[in-house]
Amino acid sequence: MNDALRPGDSFPAITVTVPGGEQVSLPDTLRGGFGVVLFYRGSWCPYCKGQLRAFQRARETFEELGVKVVALSVDDEATTQALVDHLKLTFPVGHSADAKALAEVTGAFVNDDPEHLQSTGFVLDPQGRVVVAVYSNGAIGRLVPEDVAGLIRYVKEHPAQ
Repeated sequence: MNDALRPGDSFPAITVTVPGGEQVSLPDTLRGGFGVVLFYRGSWCPYCKGQLRAFQRARETFEELGVKVVALSVDDEATTQALVDHLKLTFPVGHSADAKALAEVTGAFVNDDPEHLQSTGFVLDPQGRVVVAVYSNGAIGRLVPEDVAGLIRYVKEHPAQ
C-alpha cells in the first residue's frame, strides 16, 4: 500500500468509465458540492452490494445536502451494467478499474488473486479535498451513508476558521 490519503489532501485525478462509455473525471465532476467516492470489491461481494444499495436509498438525503456519489470496481462493463440494473443505481458506477494504479495514487488495498480493490471510501469537500478516507483490507469496514450525511452536516455547520 502506498501512503493513504489524509484529510486536507487533494483527491488525485482519476477517470472513471461507466457502462456505455461515458467518462467521469474525479474529483472535477464532484466539485462545488461534497462528494463520495466508493471503491467496491466487485458485484460478487454481498457487503459491497449492501453498501451500494444503502447509498442509493440515501439518494434524497444526499440530494438535500448537495452530495454526489461515484462508485467503481475492477468488474467488466457487462457485469457492472447488470449490477447497476439489478440494484437500480442512479449514481455513476465505473468499471474496469486498474486496481494497482488506483492503489498507487490513493493508498487503497489490493487483493492479488483474484485482483480487486478492497473496499475504500472517500468523502470530498467542494474543492476536491479529502475530508475523510476509510480503508479496508477485507470484506468489512466501509463508509455508510448515515455517517457520511452526519459528517457533512457537521462540517457545513462548523466551517473551518
